[in-house]
Amino acid sequence: MRTKQALSNYQLIWETVRQIPRGRVATYGEIAEQAGVPGQARLVGYALHNLPAKSDVPWHRVINSQGRISLPGGNSGYQRQKRLLLKEGVAFAEDRVDLARFGWLRALRKRK
Repeated sequence: MRTKQALSNYQLIWETVRQIPRGRVATYGEIAEQAGVPGQARLVGYALHNLPAKSDVPWHRVINSQGRISLPGGNSGYQRQKRLLLKEGVAFAEDRVDLARFGWLRALRKRK
């Protein structure tokens, strides 16, 4: 059973993920930091795993700190996530996304 605090954190995480624009990605740790739960990258994973059905949260834009999709490579979820990112123009090199090029928060920092 989810606690009230967990639901509140999940909602903060989901709202943060909604801000990632098309063609950009963020890491679990970056989302945790932005959502106000620093150091809680796993919580971001749990929140995304527990998204309500037919959610508008672009979960596919969240990847790990090595620029990789965290799901196992043969998994249908992995293939779906990669397909969605490719459709948005995110490029992969050896199953890795260049975070310097496609990272959402890194792009924001460069503009400042």
